[in-house]
Amino acid sequence: MSKTLVIVESPAKARTISRFLGKDFVVESSIGHIRDLPRDASEIPASIKQEEWSRLGIDIEDDFKPYYVVPSEKKKQVTKLKKLVKEADLVYLATDEDREGESISWHLQEILKPKVPSKRLVFHEITREAIQSALESPREIDERLVRAQETRRILDRLYGYEVSPILWRKIARGLSAGRVQSVAVRIVVDREKDRIAFVPASYWDLDASFGAEGRSDPGFPLETVLVSVDGRRVAVGRDFNEKGELQSSTADVVVLDEEAANGLARRLREERFEVIKVERKPYTLNPGAPFTTSTLQQEANRKLRLSTRVTMQIAQRLYENGYITYMRTDSTTLADQAVRRVRDLVDSLYGKEYLPDRPRAYQTRVKNAQEAHEAIRPAGDFRRPEELRDELNSDEMRLYELIWKRTVACQMESARGHRVTIQVGGGDAVFQASGKTIEFPGFLRAYVEGADDPEAELADKETLLPSLEVGDRLLLEELEPKGHTTQPPARFTEASLVKELEANGVGRPSTYASIIGTILAREYVIKQGNALVPTFTAFAVVELLKKNFFNLVDINYTARMEEHLDAISRGEENPVPYLERFYFGNKKAPGLKDLLQAEIDARESCTLPLGRDQQNREINVRIGRFGPFLERGDDRASIPEGTAPDSLDIALATKLLDHGSGPKLLGSCPESGQPVYLKTGRYGPYVQLGDNGDGNVKPKMKSLLKGMEVDEVDLDDALRLLSLPRLLGVDPDSKEEVFADYGRYGPYLKRGRESRSLPATDDIFTLELDRALEIFRTTPARRASRSSKLLRELGTDRESGKEIRLMEGRYGPYLTNGDVNAPVPRGANPDEITITEAIDLIRRRAERKGGARKKSKKKTGTKKSAGTAKKKAGKKKTAKKKKTKKKAPSAKKSRARGKA
Repeated sequence: MSKTLVIVESPAKARTISRFLGKDFVVESSIGHIRDLPRDASEIPASIKQEEWSRLGIDIEDDFKPYYVVPSEKKKQVTKLKKLVKEADLVYLATDEDREGESISWHLQEILKPKVPSKRLVFHEITREAIQSALESPREIDERLVRAQETRRILDRLYGYEVSPILWRKIARGLSAGRVQSVAVRIVVDREKDRIAFVPASYWDLDASFGAEGRSDPGFPLETVLVSVDGRRVAVGRDFNEKGELQSSTADVVVLDEEAANGLARRLREERFEVIKVERKPYTLNPGAPFTTSTLQQEANRKLRLSTRVTMQIAQRLYENGYITYMRTDSTTLADQAVRRVRDLVDSLYGKEYLPDRPRAYQTRVKNAQEAHEAIRPAGDFRRPEELRDELNSDEMRLYELIWKRTVACQMESARGHRVTIQVGGGDAVFQASGKTIEFPGFLRAYVEGADDPEAELADKETLLPSLEVGDRLLLEELEPKGHTTQPPARFTEASLVKELEANGVGRPSTYASIIGTILAREYVIKQGNALVPTFTAFAVVELLKKNFFNLVDINYTARMEEHLDAISRGEENPVPYLERFYFGNKKAPGLKDLLQAEIDARESCTLPLGRDQQNREINVRIGRFGPFLERGDDRASIPEGTAPDSLDIALATKLLDHGSGPKLLGSCPESGQPVYLKTGRYGPYVQLGDNGDGNVKPKMKSLLKGMEVDEVDLDDALRLLSLPRLLGVDPDSKEEVFADYGRYGPYLKRGRESRSLPATDDIFTLELDRALEIFRTTPARRASRSSKLLRELGTDRESGKEIRLMEGRYGPYLTNGDVNAPVPRGANPDEITITEAIDLIRRRAERKGGARKKSKKKTGTKKSAGTAKKKAGKKKTAKKKKTKKKAPSAKKSRARGKA
């Protein structure tokens, strides 16, 4: 019986597609890429290990030909696919429709080498109609898209593998460089530099509330703000530049200080006020385009508080299970059939008055956009969100609802209304109030950007003002001077960073989630709330790259790289000449290879000037192997963890150096005669008994107790701390000594192997044995007191049926499904962890544990076979030689295939 084999890249996608195909089809997954460049030395075959380029996996001297290998974890799946290909009469390669999917299909074709006909199958949504349509019009693999993806992969490998080792040697191990990643870090660092250089300006104005005698109309009291005095406009925040100075274009602006504002307020309280201007203007608000990958990531981050990585994970599942169309796209186009479905929905749900006469068409204005795909929208029949409540988890439901509403809204009528401005004059001052009314909500009935409930949000979109005419007299009810300070540029969030990258044509929206994930994992940035804050390490990396590899972190240069890749995908450019220019350079500019040979001053890149103290001593931030620290001549001081670069000024640096520049001698211990020091380390201030000596004997140290101020610590305080642990006596029953001590989790008691936290009402220095024994008797054992505390129930993992909980444990917050515990990643806010992110963290934790167990079993098996091998050494050697002879031609063949 004939069988047709359909190969996709995801098991979930395979399950969904198999529902729509009959028994004559076999649907199998490749589980992602089945072939790639070698990841490390263990994957480099012996046949090429002697080549200079083997570390890269790219023969740079032979037209940059890549050497592909099948990773060990994919060999079993490849064997399975080869068997299925032999049993099939027809093979369809149905991987995703982007360049990555095209590349996976090409690699499958190269590895499986089907002897039966094979075709490329593409569809934008996983529905019965879309798959049937794709089966009726299959195509060949697009070699141009494959070459474009391969060129991108080669560029990323050359950049990462050549530049990253320099960061390891010059700054710290574990760092990495990337073609788009490094530019993203520079963007975040440059914004922080703007914040550091920012000089705030202060200005004042007046807030006034007005009423009208005998009137209580909606809009009263009328809240206004001072806009002009004596015919001159009152300065507001936008009138000042980043240096705290008035802009050159604001010659006619008056800046009020506190004294002038208070004086003006006293004078105006005696004035009479009336309406001097009423202006009413109509406005029209058009709906936004349907989602692209980038706008979906931005809106999900702003509105649903989902990270870009989690957004893409959820979208991937929604696509693979047939709920939405393909989620990697930068097109805002909708298919004609989809537009008809949306218009029918609008007509049935909201009425004909909400339906435009003609369908709306949207044009993508993003740099380097690819218009071949459709926008992200609900798949198939546009099932309403409430119909899917039993099929989707909470995060999937929220994202699907967001996509559904945005798609429906994009084909609705515009919102219409009026903007009203009222000016009130008295004396030489003019106050102003602005309002807005919505006369026809249009698309806002379905979707309000940044709101979950459009109906409730409509009211907030309106600002009602009373009906007034010029000349109407008003009564001054309140008049209050208000001071303001200009704010530095806002830090990037994941949403605004994605917007910035896309606006500049840097990278592809489909890669932004992994890029942001990488810079967080490498701790180039940390999250404070929703803001991305660069670390001092990021500053050092950016400085080194700017000084030695300027083009590689230049936004325009990186954007042009995308243009070249697009030209390759269209067949307008050959990849080899472009790669040669990038790596070897030309007469106009040096290539990466030349830049790698240059001498790099690590100290210069790792030294960030901060300024000078009151004694004119230069203070620098240095990035060392163990983190950033302050340097002032011979003085050194650690920078407390979590300190944002823009908050480290000269005053704070001086304070840290004065307390942390070498030990502060408090005096001598009267018993031992050893010196007692006050120091500041990476984890805060502490006291130390004795000198560091030769390093063999570690001096006694104790952190300051919670609430102790560094400036107030004297010798007596230090000696009390260093007296810990304090022997209270011997338990008469167990005959064990009882100690009081202070540790990482606060004060505690210890008796043998038992320990108890000390209640806040007891003093560690005055506590006596009887009270300690009472605490041991009445307080639960430390193991029980450390039992995890439930912080939040996140929901149910639909695949396993297990409840997911966020817990507080001994070592911090963690996630659990009852079987597997996964710690909350460092820098992540536990309150913002979603059910999807929790499930992903637990699954990855389970996979790592499973991998560790397999590795352990493998090692055990190796030892046994080694023991057996000794008995048959002679026979083994002969067999080994024969085996080697058979492998040699295979390796050459494999190499030739990789270069093909």
